[in-house]
Amino acid sequence: MPAALSLVVNGDPIAVAARDLAEALIVLGYADAIVATALNGEFVPARKRGAAALSEGDRIEIVAPRQGG
Repeated sequence: MPAALSLVVNGDPIAVAARDLAEALIVLGYADAIVATALNGEFVPARKRGAAALSEGDRIEIVAPRQGG
């Protein structure tokens, strides 16, 4: 298991033991969720989350799609 990084997730500071965005989503409880993600303000498609390496102080935004209008 990687060492915990101090990250900001949806505006809240949190320590997460993950090397990349895909691992962070699993640790944060979003393993099977359909969500949109951004890392430091840049959209990251689901297929590229495993290649999106995390660093101390990174900002992650996780947004679930909403139904209706």
